Amino acid sequence: MQDRDYPTLSEAIRIWARIGLLSFGGPAGQIALMHRILVEEQRWLGEKRFLHALNFCMLLPGPEAMQLAVYIGWLMHRTLGGLIAGVLFVLPGMVAIMGLSWIYALYGDVGPIEALFFGLKAAVLAIVVQAVIRIGSRALKNTAMMGIAAASFVAIFVFGVPFPLIILAAGLIGFIGARQGLPAFQGGGGHGKVGQAEVDDADTLLGEESPEHTQVNRGWAFRISAVFLIFWLAPVALLFALFGPANVFAQIAGFFSVMAVVTFGGAYAVLAYVAQEAVQNFGWLAPGEMLDGLGMAETTPGPLIMVTQFVGFMGAFRDANGLSPLVAGTLGGLLTTWVTFMPCFLWIFLGAPFIERLRDNQVLSAALTAITAAVVGVILNLAVWFGLHVIFAEVRTIGGFGLDLDVPVFTSINPAAAALALAAIVAVFRFKLGPVKVLAGCAIAGLALHVAGLA
Repeated sequence: MQDRDYPTLSEAIRIWARIGLLSFGGPAGQIALMHRILVEEQRWLGEKRFLHALNFCMLLPGPEAMQLAVYIGWLMHRTLGGLIAGVLFVLPGMVAIMGLSWIYALYGDVGPIEALFFGLKAAVLAIVVQAVIRIGSRALKNTAMMGIAAASFVAIFVFGVPFPLIILAAGLIGFIGARQGLPAFQGGGGHGKVGQAEVDDADTLLGEESPEHTQVNRGWAFRISAVFLIFWLAPVALLFALFGPANVFAQIAGFFSVMAVVTFGGAYAVLAYVAQEAVQNFGWLAPGEMLDGLGMAETTPGPLIMVTQFVGFMGAFRDANGLSPLVAGTLGGLLTTWVTFMPCFLWIFLGAPFIERLRDNQVLSAALTAITAAVVGVILNLAVWFGLHVIFAEVRTIGGFGLDLDVPVFTSINPAAAALALAAIVAVFRFKLGPVKVLAGCAIAGLALHVAGLA
């Protein structure tokens, strides 16, 4: 352990507030930011311990970066530390998305606002394509992983297989492959090197040993589970009891509570599931509006899954049930955020003590390797889905014989959108521009096209 004082809770608050305000760039950027600040600068914990926590969070439903913050906050300062880390990681994005949702609801049908989000959609498409390649380059190290990714894409894009089934199958394949000793399933979870510096656990404040509060205590696990289950599910049950299942607030609470349990693989993978249900089943918003919401989440700090707050806002805004639409939207957005993130604390506080005992478990790493490969296929599906709705005005679905395949109507292509998407892809891959610069540039380009009468 380093020869300096252990950080106080007030010092930790400052660190987590800094991380929350700077957490742009999606899960990969947020994980890299936490690594730089917590491992390289502050040396709270080392490389191996950081990656072990990240691997566990990848296996959980929900936003991996936010859950990683909760895990490390819990490691350093017990339950209160985990709560502080999680809240401060989410709070800046929650406030920003709520403000943008108000602006969108009030002015989204005005030409300049529409043009702004027209440009953002093209940038989002380029960023999602980049995510596919970035994650794929780390996860698909052999033909077995490539096969899992390809099968995952075909299953969800062509046949509409539910994402949880894909993840379950991939994890099972990884588990069996590790038990059989197959070389393709040996090693880490496919993340690659997160940072540049190799920081040994022994040279950090946390050290190599597990703190006393991280030891498994079944009584504590039962109590903490009961508390967070009540916080999470009591409002949901109350809404169903008072207003019935057809009420928009009950639907929001129920849907996003289910999402918190069944969606694995990080924000990009979750969005494929959210988009399908919110757009096609509930009709809360149109495909283009889902892209607008993702553009908001990409341009603000915090988890990308904060886009769900926009979804809940718009769903309640359009079905206000006698309330002011803006009040209903605000309540819908806050309710969505509550049921989306409350389970994250439950997963960490319940599971982390057990995972601390499995830091060298090879079977767990093999399951994660296969799951990460499957997630690449799901993110590719998301990229194709976004691309179809950005570039083409009309998309039709081919069904029958088990198919559930979206194909574009090629005569409905939008030349301005296609050109802007191509420019965004060049900016990302040729000139290596970051997400914020690409989003800002595309938004300005969208406004310019609007002024020129081309969009």
